[in-house]
Order: sequence, then C-alpha cells, then structure tokens
Amino acid sequence: MLVYGAEAVIPAEVEIPFLRIIQEVELSNAEWIRSHYEQLALIDGKIVNAVCHGQFYQNRMSRAFNKRVKPRQLALRQLVLKKIFPHQDEAKGIFSPNWKGPYIIHRVLIGGVLILAEMDGEIWPKPINSDAVKRYYV
Repeated sequence: MLVYGAEAVIPAEVEIPFLRIIQEVELSNAEWIRSHYEQLALIDGKIVNAVCHGQFYQNRMSRAFNKRVKPRQLALRQLVLKKIFPHQDEAKGIFSPNWKGPYIIHRVLIGGVLILAEMDGEIWPKPINSDAVKRYYV
C-alpha cells in the first residue's frame, strides 16, 4: 500500500474470494455462497484426482520392481546355508567364510520367514529371512 498506492492481493485470494475481495466486488451473500461452494467442489475433485494419481504411480512402481524379483521356492527339509553378516561374532575378518551351515528348514512362515534347525535336530529360536539363506547342494 505504501509503495504502489494499492493493497496487494495474493493469487489465492483471487481464486478463492475472501471477505476483502467480496466487499470490493460487492457480491451478494447468495452469489458468494454459490461461488464458494463451486470452489470447494473443485478442490474436492482435485483431491480425488491427486489420490488416484498417487495410487496409479504406486502400482506402476511396484509392478516395475516386481518384474525383477525372482521368487524363491524353499520347502521343508531342504538344506540351506545361512549368511554371516559383518556385525555377527562369526565374522572374524576378510578371509573368514561368508556362509555358515548347512541347516535344515524346519518351518516356512508367511512373508519369506524361515525357522531353521541344525543337522542334529536342534531348532533355532530366532526366525531368519529367506534373503539371508541360499540353497545347499550336496
């Protein structure tokens, strides 16, 4: 107001009329309510479009990722080797083995979780992810 002699109006006030704009344009209450309701209906439509677009994008990304995933067919009583991670006590240096085992698959749970048993039949208390095992061929 001090610089240009007129009050500044932000773009949001032009699209969604506020009380100051209504007083300048001199709209009646019925016209203002109708225009405000139309603006709200447009906003609801934009929200629905954004949600649909987000779901479409997520489906497309998951489809692209799942193309490269190779499912593992692990069954009961199969022999597997367990990966030794760097934070475990078995990892003793760069020349130590990366795999430990063989183990027997005792149970297969939902989501690729395995319960392993040692060769003597002792069942491990902790489940392990199927990504951390590989099949052992005799």
